[in-house]
Amino acid sequence: MKKFASLAICFLAAICAAHAQPQKVASFLEILDTNDGNRTTVMEFPYLIEAPNWTPDGKWLIYNSGGKLYRISPDSPGKPEQIDTDFADNCNNDHVLSPGGDMIAVSHGTKEDGKSRIYALPIEGGVPTLVTPIGPSYLHGWSPDGKRLTYCAERGGNYDVYTIPANGGAEVRLTDAEGLDDGPEYSPDGKHIWFNSVRSGLMQIWRMNADGSEQTQMTFDETRNSWFPHVSPDGSQVVFIAYNKNDLKPDEHLANKNVELRIMPSAGGEPKTVVKLFGGQGTINVNSWAPDGRRLAFVSYKIIE
Repeated sequence: MKKFASLAICFLAAICAAHAQPQKVASFLEILDTNDGNRTTVMEFPYLIEAPNWTPDGKWLIYNSGGKLYRISPDSPGKPEQIDTDFADNCNNDHVLSPGGDMIAVSHGTKEDGKSRIYALPIEGGVPTLVTPIGPSYLHGWSPDGKRLTYCAERGGNYDVYTIPANGGAEVRLTDAEGLDDGPEYSPDGKHIWFNSVRSGLMQIWRMNADGSEQTQMTFDETRNSWFPHVSPDGSQVVFIAYNKNDLKPDEHLANKNVELRIMPSAGGEPKTVVKLFGGQGTINVNSWAPDGRRLAFVSYKIIE
C-alpha cells in the first residue's frame, strides 16, 4: 500500500507541477493616450515583462522581467538597458520610483525563505538597502514627500495595508478587515491612500486618509473585480484594472485573462472602460501614468503556442 500511495503522491505532484508551469507569452509594452484612446506599441517582447513605471522626467519606462529591472525609452525605443540591482535578482512586479526619481524601491524574493521584502537603491543602480525585514511585503506606493512607503503585507495570516519610513523603521498597520487589502498608493497631495479590498464580497476600489482613517468604498461594481488603483499626477483621475467576476475568485489577480482598464474621477463617480485587452497580472500593477497626466503605459500579452 505504501508503494501505491507513493506513486499516487508522485502522480499528483506531477499534475500540480504541470499546472504551475506558466504559459509562454509574448508581451506588448503599450501606451494609451487617454484623451483620444489611441494605443501605441513601444516594443514587443517574445517573453514575459511586467509592470511599467514612468520616470518623473518622462524619459524612461522601467519594467521587470526574469527577476531583473530594465529601462527603455518610450519615444525612441532601442535595446532595453538592465538596471544593476546587485543581489536583488528576484524582483517581482511591485516596484516604485521615489517622487524625485533618484531612487527605486523593489520587492525582492529573498533566497533565505523566498518571501518578498522591500529594498531601495539608486535609480542608476547599486546595492539595495533593506527596508522591510519582515516578509512577505509587496510595495505599491511612495509618499509624495518621499518619507514613507506603503505596501501590502501578510502578518498573522491576513494581508493588510501598511506604511513604513522609506529608510526603514517601525511599520504601521492601516487596515484590519478580514480578507485581502492590497495595492495601496498615495494620492499626489499625500492626503489619501487608495487601495483595493475584498471586504465587500467582490474586490473593489477603496480610499482612506493617509493615517488609515475614513476607509471609504469608491467602486460598487457587482459584475467585476477591480484592482490596483493608480492616481493621475494632477490627482483628478484614477485608473484601475478590472476582471469579469466569473473569471476568478475575488482575491485573485491572475495572468492571461480578458481584462479592462477603467478610469473614474478621484472624487467618485461611474468608471468608464478605456481599454479591453488580454492581460491581468503584470499589466498595470504599479502606477504608470506619464508625467503629462495624459498617457498610460501598460502591458498586454499573447499566448505563444
